Amino acid sequence: MTLLPNWRWAACVMLATLTVCAAVWHGNALASDKGDHERALQAVQSGQVLPLAKVLALIEKAHPGQVLEVELEHEKQQWQYEIKLLQPDGRLMKLQVDARTGEVLKRQTRRERR
Repeated sequence: MTLLPNWRWAACVMLATLTVCAAVWHGNALASDKGDHERALQAVQSGQVLPLAKVLALIEKAHPGQVLEVELEHEKQQWQYEIKLLQPDGRLMKLQVDARTGEVLKRQTRRERR
């Protein structure tokens, strides 16, 4: 068994993520409940949640990288963005961000396997 170099592994992850995102956007093939989408939209419109563009701008300097996936979740009475980034050095980072303030609540980096 051979391990793929970092850039190939990252490209595979990005391709898989883009494939899933395309399926969700096109025809709602993999989308969750439509009510969830509407609740999230109302939360942004009512000011309970910062728009994604603003949150990404807030975290960009401290956590540079290419955004691979974003989820908006409502857990324990709090809206959170879960953001997966591909860092410049090829590592994956997952951030949990308070969707109301843009504050990073948790950061997890996936280390390269050897």
